[in-house]
Amino acid sequence: MMDDRYGRDVLASPRKTKPKAPEVAAEKDLVVEDAATGFCGAVVGMERSYAGDMVRLEDRRGRVRVFHMYPAAFLIDGRPVTLVRPKGRGPVAQAQARTASGSRAAPKQRARTARASRIFVEGVHDATLLERVWGDDLRAEGVVVESLDGLDNLDAVLAEFQPAPHRRAGVLVDHLVAGTKEARLTAEVGENVLVCGHPYIDVWEAVKPASVGITAWPTIPMGTDWKTGICTELGWGAPRDGWRRVLAGVSSFRDIEVPLLRSVEELIDFVTVGPGAP
Repeated sequence: MMDDRYGRDVLASPRKTKPKAPEVAAEKDLVVEDAATGFCGAVVGMERSYAGDMVRLEDRRGRVRVFHMYPAAFLIDGRPVTLVRPKGRGPVAQAQARTASGSRAAPKQRARTARASRIFVEGVHDATLLERVWGDDLRAEGVVVESLDGLDNLDAVLAEFQPAPHRRAGVLVDHLVAGTKEARLTAEVGENVLVCGHPYIDVWEAVKPASVGITAWPTIPMGTDWKTGICTELGWGAPRDGWRRVLAGVSSFRDIEVPLLRSVEELIDFVTVGPGAP
């Protein structure tokens, strides 16, 4: 018998695998840390998306973030865990006193004096949608949302606004995808400006189809005005009629796709936290 200097066949032995992260039920008020970003907060809700289950976390400052429930995506006491839905239950119960954005509702009070910092959006529809979902939060924080009346006006508006450490500008952009006109127009915005966006052609498309009573947003050929094409395909009449349908379908964050939720929340943080937040 030949002496096998390497011992048994290494290919015949199963490879050692990394220990699987334990599963933990995402019970309300469970405190976890997102491993990727370091955001630490308590579970305040859950929802389903096309990409899978999502969990909403609220930190001690009242900031709310939405995260995918990927395997080993969270930490408890520094150890990786996989969050799962509590067995035999639907979505985690929401606290009753919450704003449309999912934040804890503050006691009734006067709107805060407006900050020097601002959030700029492309058009009136964007501004109206932010008011519908984040209006209470924006008033509590003293954040004013202004329309650019088109992204082509961004440079002129920022030149007039003159962003500074105490005067930040957050910019919400539709269809912010590499290689697009929107990406080119926002490539160089200077200091004290944060650009956040979503991949949808228009802010209408950031509203979940089910919320407006359709199965999916139609694909509109290039060269056709998107809103006009949508209204034609769905039989909604003119764009002004279509917008009324879209807005009527939105009552809270649950009606909004995650990319828009994340972008708006990041912009609110940017103009309210740090040097620009007195």
